[in-house]
Amino acid sequence: MKRRELIRAAGGMAALGALAAMEPARAQAKKIEEGTDYLRLKQPAPVDAPAGQIEVVDFFWYNCPHCNAFEPSLEAWMARLPADVKVKRVPVGFRDDFVPQQRLFYTLEALGLVDALHAKVFHAVHQEHRPMDRMDVMADWIQTQGVDRAKFIEAYNSFSVSAKQRRAQQIQDAYKVEGVPAMGVAGRFYVDGNLAGSNPRMLPVTDYLVAEIRKGGAK
Repeated sequence: MKRRELIRAAGGMAALGALAAMEPARAQAKKIEEGTDYLRLKQPAPVDAPAGQIEVVDFFWYNCPHCNAFEPSLEAWMARLPADVKVKRVPVGFRDDFVPQQRLFYTLEALGLVDALHAKVFHAVHQEHRPMDRMDVMADWIQTQGVDRAKFIEAYNSFSVSAKQRRAQQIQDAYKVEGVPAMGVAGRFYVDGNLAGSNPRMLPVTDYLVAEIRKGGAK
């Protein structure tokens, strides 16, 4: 979903578009080319992965229906990744009212709950139709998941969560994210569903870029 569509949808999400639905076999087989299927950054983006690991960034927004539809494929892909690839999830903040959900993700991370609750947040938003746009609503929901409400609020308001939210904004801007879902690779490359031809095809494009970086062919 493109940035302008995400902003229009912030007050009420539209139905899934054709982009998320399309997964043509022709697109899967098409040769992967720079400038067509992915972009090379003019200036490197910040990378947090340690030396010897290749960082892949997953840009997402909990309210985005395309991110929700993409999440199962992404999770299955992540489960098959080799040890030298590290996935970093980055919630986007295209405008101020995106910030609470950025802070929600980093609060889950601070509490060690991303694996347990990340997919459940998508479910709460898209299947249960919970707004998840204010801290009190989020705290009410988190309590239903067996998490102490006070600990959630403390973490949500913490300096470390604020710092990570600001860092997310820097990474998003460095990659010049145009919409979500989108992926960044090693601080050098950017791919989204519009470039790749579909959201699912972002994954083989990312695999290609990881392989090129690993063998030193993506300078």
